[in-house]
Amino acid sequence: MNLKKAKILVTGSEGFIGSHLVEQLVAMGCDVRAFVLYNSFNNRGWLDTFDQNLLEKIEIFTGDIRDGRRVETAVNGIDVVFHLAALVSIPFSYESPESFVQTNVMGTLNVLQAAKKLKTGRVLVTSTSEVYGTARYVPMDEAHPMSGQSPYSATKIGADRLAEAFYTSCDLPVTIVRPFNTYGPRQSARAIIPTVITRLLSGEKEIALGNLKPTRDMVYVADTVRGFIGLAESEKVTGEEVNIATGREVSIGDLARAIIDMIDPGARIVIDEKRFRPEKSEVYRLCGSYKKINELTGWEPVYSLEQGLKETVEWFSDKRNFRLYKPHIYNI
Repeated sequence: MNLKKAKILVTGSEGFIGSHLVEQLVAMGCDVRAFVLYNSFNNRGWLDTFDQNLLEKIEIFTGDIRDGRRVETAVNGIDVVFHLAALVSIPFSYESPESFVQTNVMGTLNVLQAAKKLKTGRVLVTSTSEVYGTARYVPMDEAHPMSGQSPYSATKIGADRLAEAFYTSCDLPVTIVRPFNTYGPRQSARAIIPTVITRLLSGEKEIALGNLKPTRDMVYVADTVRGFIGLAESEKVTGEEVNIATGREVSIGDLARAIIDMIDPGARIVIDEKRFRPEKSEVYRLCGSYKKINELTGWEPVYSLEQGLKETVEWFSDKRNFRLYKPHIYNI
């Protein structure tokens, strides 16, 4: 599919990955409708940081992904839906599981039902590597078993299976896109990389972290966005579940130390057990295979971890960006 000729809806457009995706789609000359969570402050998340000339090229659509009628209005006239809207914090999912069900499961159902009714040409539903749980083998391909080790991952499994059901029972042209741990500029403060960077930049010498042993497959956001776009353009991915991964893993401890070495080698890590996940909920290892997306689209990771971290640190070091974060608050 030629996206330049398509009318595109991005849900979760104001968020981390969504804002980068919107930016790239506009740069490609696409006609983009950005679904933004309605709020009385007229806050459009990261879209508010865009240059006015860029914003004028985007159709801002406010609503709530949990409101089926509003979602249907957003999907009307759309050729391709990138569905990224979700609640993503694992610690908060322990505290508020119902909100995760309403947003992640019911929100996805609303998108699928609207796309079915309106005969949308392509729907890409965003999954997560967390649906796999702790690796039983590596690299983890799309056949890896799923395990709901947190309320968050359970809701994403539910959303994935709904997408599968709409493909198999309604012939809806759905693709399930499964990024591993995406990082980069604009990532939310709850994540490990922004946590370490902002606290170091604020002058802290002791960086409180939780479990340092788990490993993650870190994908730079520009690579993730290329993966989404490549899958949307491919004619081979309808009904498929596809990883976006690097095939490399790094422990949380080594990742944090790499950032410390970049910013303030004199700082040190201190363990805060309050930040640990419950034992059976911890995902100890994630390392994905990108063989399938490479075969389907030719995609492969471009950024090394070192390159991605360097660009991320540079972005956070800009005071205009750093001021948007609250490094002394523990974000769950």
